[in-house]
Amino acid sequence: MLKEPISITALSSISALGSSSEEVWKSYLDENHFFSEINVGNQKVWASKLPNAIKSSLAELQNSDSKYAALDETALYAMYTARKAVERAGWCFNSVQQPNFGVNIGSSRGATSLFEKYHQEYLESGKSSTLSSPTTTLGNISSWVAHDLKTKGPEISHSITCSTALHAMLNGVAWIQSGMTDKFLVGGSEAPLTPFTIAQIQALKIYSKGQGKYPCKALDLQKKKNTMVLGEGAGMACLEKGKKSNALAFVDGIGFATEPLQHNISISTDAQCFQDSMKMALGTMHPEEIDVVVMHAPGTIKGDLSEINAIEKIFCNKTPFLTTNKWKVGHTFGASGILSMEMALLMLQNQTYIQTPFLKQNVGTKPIQKVMVNAVGFGGNAVSILLGLSKG
Repeated sequence: MLKEPISITALSSISALGSSSEEVWKSYLDENHFFSEINVGNQKVWASKLPNAIKSSLAELQNSDSKYAALDETALYAMYTARKAVERAGWCFNSVQQPNFGVNIGSSRGATSLFEKYHQEYLESGKSSTLSSPTTTLGNISSWVAHDLKTKGPEISHSITCSTALHAMLNGVAWIQSGMTDKFLVGGSEAPLTPFTIAQIQALKIYSKGQGKYPCKALDLQKKKNTMVLGEGAGMACLEKGKKSNALAFVDGIGFATEPLQHNISISTDAQCFQDSMKMALGTMHPEEIDVVVMHAPGTIKGDLSEINAIEKIFCNKTPFLTTNKWKVGHTFGASGILSMEMALLMLQNQTYIQTPFLKQNVGTKPIQKVMVNAVGFGGNAVSILLGLSKG
């Protein structure tokens, strides 16, 4: 159990779903997916791309300062969403009072497009570009966000594969609970639509070949083929100590676990790591109090089924409403957890259950009070975050 309440006072994201809460919610109410077939390298694949309007805003940000010209998309995505999140939270400071909040932003792959570009230049010339190292290091993301927002708090970057953003949540909670700070900006950013990244996922034989109405069939428990689709995006959340009047929701529990693996990319058939993380997040709370689980559900056969098995073991015959956003927006790797958390917050605020096309469930009129959000990545590192409208 947490020692004291922690409020989520703002969340901002960019993805194929949009860049504002209103746009994103409208996209969730739309029964269609947000994928398109795009050319990546020498092939055409399904992917989830940022809309042109968002791309234009990112270009304006990059052109606003000469120091931003060489930055990778992951850093720009993070800066753009961080600005909006901080503004929404009211973390505004004048020339006398300096910002003092922590920053923890992660990415699974980091500066993929720049790394591939610089590496190709090296292969062709035998020399490396002057800025190849500073612009591709993982710490580049949080440090530039902190620079842009002029905060004096701690800066942390990390990669814990697909659970990266929710690990940032864990870290922000830990810093606040320690008493070392009372505000933390946390999130994830990913720009994985590059030739080598797509080729890596195809080599694992899990990338969708786009047959049928839905390219990604996350939570279709009858699918016979893997259907992961990659997407680009970012999300940032503002965490604050205490029970704030402007809170979107409260962090009611956190859980994490890692399990011994038999293979580099798989978790056990009943996802022991998820069982442990969900049990830890529940604490002394009864499982029946959970109304919704926003699943990681990457659209792979084993990934979806193992998480379902874990949920059934924890919740027994009282399985909550299950949902995911990956059939609609794809897998954004290190940013996926924060986009799932945004989905959870929007369901709490709008008191509406968002169904998937493949797993229809009866919801009745039960209000949504508590939502659990799951994420896991290569290495079996699971995180579960429990969100509620009231602390307890």
